[in-house]
Amino acid sequence: RKRLKETARLRLREFDVADKFSCLPLRKASVLLPLMVRAGKLHLLLTVRSMQLRRSPGEVCFPGGKSEAVDKDEIDTALREAQEEVGLEPEKVDVICRLVPGIDKMNHLVTPVVGFIEDTFQATPNPDEVSDVFVVPLEYFIKPLNYKTLPYKSSSGSLSWMHCFMYEDQEHKRSYRIWGLTAHFAVFLALVIFGKRPTFEVDYDLDNLISSAEKNFMNLYASLSERKKCNL
Repeated sequence: RKRLKETARLRLREFDVADKFSCLPLRKASVLLPLMVRAGKLHLLLTVRSMQLRRSPGEVCFPGGKSEAVDKDEIDTALREAQEEVGLEPEKVDVICRLVPGIDKMNHLVTPVVGFIEDTFQATPNPDEVSDVFVVPLEYFIKPLNYKTLPYKSSSGSLSWMHCFMYEDQEHKRSYRIWGLTAHFAVFLALVIFGKRPTFEVDYDLDNLISSAEKNFMNLYASLSERKKCNL
């Protein structure tokens, strides 16, 4: 377990963008990508949004949300939201890094914060925000059993494709659909840690993963900025 964590930690730190993108003039949000070691393998904790929520009810996502004035940085936002949503205390998270951000459909700059948690963590979901919590082997996001791509229009207005995974959870006897920005972050995390070619196509140069990811993001941001100018 210790060796598995240490190997992952070293890989992740190579991809830490720190506050490189924090200065971009977009509203900020963060998500926590909580990793744990279970049965000798890395797993990722995910949540299901409450059906009471106005935006994306019932969808799978990571704990997270919009930045607030009390937050010092993206890490603070992710930890605060995780505590509010699933009862994960900030001091119980071993934060490793921040990865290349994404832009959600509300045009928030969403920063993924990666941290290790104990596999003994028992979530206490806030029913106003979270209806379910589950874990998925991280390797599923490069070697899935049930995968497809879905067309979508990005925040910049261009037509693209998104990853969509169906995961059968034997523990919950339930099927989960993981797609959109959540799937995007999970795939990138798995590529970083495992350094293996996935069984499906990805929009990265796998030999230059970090520069390729940053270039993709900046192209998306540039397209969004151009579209905003055109709408003025």
